[in-house]
Amino acid sequence: MTSLAEAFDPRRNAIGFLRWAMAFMVIFSHAGPIAGFYGGADLGTQWSDEQSLGGVAVCGFFFLSGFLITRSKMGSTTTIRYFWHRFLRIYPGFFLILLMTAFVFAPIAWIQEKGTWDGFWNATAESPFTYFSNDFTLLLGQLNIAGMGTSTPLYLDHGILDWNGSAWTLAFEFGAYILVALLGVFGALANRLIGGLVAGAIIVLSSMQWLGIGDLPGFSSVFGDFRLLLLMAPFAWGMIFCLYREKIPIDDRVAIACLIVAVVTYARGGWLVVGQYAFCYVLIWFGIRATKLAGWDRHADLSYGIYIAGWPLMWLATYFHIEEWGWLAYHAIVIVACHAYAYFSWHFVEKPAMTLKRWTPRWGTWAIEKTAAGREIWNERSRDRFVVTRSEMAR
Repeated sequence: MTSLAEAFDPRRNAIGFLRWAMAFMVIFSHAGPIAGFYGGADLGTQWSDEQSLGGVAVCGFFFLSGFLITRSKMGSTTTIRYFWHRFLRIYPGFFLILLMTAFVFAPIAWIQEKGTWDGFWNATAESPFTYFSNDFTLLLGQLNIAGMGTSTPLYLDHGILDWNGSAWTLAFEFGAYILVALLGVFGALANRLIGGLVAGAIIVLSSMQWLGIGDLPGFSSVFGDFRLLLLMAPFAWGMIFCLYREKIPIDDRVAIACLIVAVVTYARGGWLVVGQYAFCYVLIWFGIRATKLAGWDRHADLSYGIYIAGWPLMWLATYFHIEEWGWLAYHAIVIVACHAYAYFSWHFVEKPAMTLKRWTPRWGTWAIEKTAAGREIWNERSRDRFVVTRSEMAR
């Protein structure tokens, strides 16, 4: 039976397609609260008491990230360079959407809603000029701009004024990167038993949270935010898939069984304890088997741009009451707009930023060359220039 280690080809897989598809799962799900479709609720909550389809997609994102990021850290990259790579993948695109929201989307929406500039550029609270500075760290300190949005379905139905309700996951994503880095520094990835125990403990704690076993917030305030274990559990599952990839079989029969488990638990209960892990197996199986989709992102990796721009563009559309044109028209316009934005973001910001992955300042070059381990890495870098594949850039 073929193992994950044998079957996974970093140059030929459908992970790019999966990420793109899951980004649109998030958009379709959020069309409920933002535009008033599906009874004003996230798509999927009509069938599941545990998770929306957008939440399913985020689970998939974190699982694939856990697998790919752990694999990346187990390579020859230093911890400093590892964080530099992670910064380049997350922050440039995030900086762009913050600036676009504050100085393009929000002004357009304000004029449409108010008909005057009065109160926008001179706002004393939630100013457009503080939106970037309050949010650029990923710890979102300002959700709205100038108190706007009171005429939208999102506010009228839910009382929410938030220009990017998807961006909160990015801080948890970077927190997961920090966890992997710490495990690498302390040798817990080289010794996969220790790394596996840490990842397994996260999954156990997550199950305790959903089953109501114990008082985790009482044990530690770090568990006071349920979203931590909600997102870290699938990430930890991805870590386990990477650490034990030689022992994980890639089998069509297992995939079918896992798909059934995922669907049944989503509809009947048990998704957060069992179903999401079965779903993650289906994702990695599909990513390996669907090789015909391997070139999906060869022209542009749109998934990140779509994910972080989806909510702002969808909310902007409601200022013009496009949701009143009907479900099809609203989604068609949003899909086109998201693709256009993501294409621009990739080619003019994200991809140029990724070309800096191998850049090292002079002081960094000196520091690397002064250590034996650094010289070995530096010499290897000089010999083969670290050929970068699309999958590596996606990580």
